Amino acid sequence: MKHSRFTDEQIIGILKEQESGMRTADVCRKHGISEATFYKYKSKFGGMEVSDARKLKALEDENARLKKLLAETMLDNAILKDVAFKKMVTPEVKRGAVAHVCKQHGVSQRRACEVLSIDRSSVRYCSVRPDDADIREAMKAVASERRRFGYRRIHVMLDRQGIVMNLKKLRRLYREEKLTVRKRGGRKRALGTRRPLALPSRPNERWSLDFVSDAFTDGRRFRVLAVVDDFTRECLALVADTSLSGRRLARELDAVIARRGKPRTIVSDNGTEMTSMAILEWCQNTHIDWHYIAPGKPMQNGFVESFNGSFRDECLNETLFSSLTQARIEIAAWKEDYNRNRPHSSLGNITPTEFAMKMAMEKLAA
Repeated sequence: MKHSRFTDEQIIGILKEQESGMRTADVCRKHGISEATFYKYKSKFGGMEVSDARKLKALEDENARLKKLLAETMLDNAILKDVAFKKMVTPEVKRGAVAHVCKQHGVSQRRACEVLSIDRSSVRYCSVRPDDADIREAMKAVASERRRFGYRRIHVMLDRQGIVMNLKKLRRLYREEKLTVRKRGGRKRALGTRRPLALPSRPNERWSLDFVSDAFTDGRRFRVLAVVDDFTRECLALVADTSLSGRRLARELDAVIARRGKPRTIVSDNGTEMTSMAILEWCQNTHIDWHYIAPGKPMQNGFVESFNGSFRDECLNETLFSSLTQARIEIAAWKEDYNRNRPHSSLGNITPTEFAMKMAMEKLAA
């Protein structure tokens, strides 16, 4: 806005000269203004005294100040609403929020930091941390090969490759690379206390078995018999077929016993195959104690249930089976990998085979 070369007091003095009887043209000529300018002054300051002009000036200044405060407050509210959905915890997110506000609302970095209550030093800080490109590539390679592994098991796998680092650092890189495993929907579980499951003290003391069901790509169903040693966590058998009767179950158990030895106890649910006459006869002939869990209490057979969860999550849900032959090949390969390569958290992140060998060496040393 163009400012007048006369103050308010001078303008009122000019008007007073015209009011005292001096011709308007002479007043304009004297002060070097046009008649249009004179009448504009008169429309604004006509009939006013100097004190009134000062009051008007003060009111105009106060009004301008209030308008500026209102505009700044509205801008601050708009900025806060714009970033209200962001959870500003990490410095990286804070820097992004400040850059977004500066770009979208045209404010300075100082103003954006003041509105968002962010320290300018953290916004201006330039990280000197290395990008860890080699570690990121190795981590992504393990994650792509084992898609259902979380950051803890990936940490173990990298440690085997000689890449040693703090678990917190790996977790940070794991989250930055967006490798988080999506959890599949679980079922509701009963609340309340349970008695702890008694743990076996040596290999072949107790086996657990159960059946897992899946389907081929054409919709046909097939089943898998899973047998697990509760002490070493080894998978002793994964038998896939479209039908598994009680007699077939007895033959498969005989095959496992032939290469591993006889267990003291076998734990299972109350399925028709496990309660068939063929299994009752087999137990009588082999003198093996067969324990049935309570109906509707799968956690009484928790070891094989935990194994079934890993088996379904890492193998069955990750592979499309088109034939029984393909299913048997893929399942056998996964079983070998589970026993020999996959770290088991309950065994101190060593494999079941390594744990079994460790127990055997301790037994020989004793």
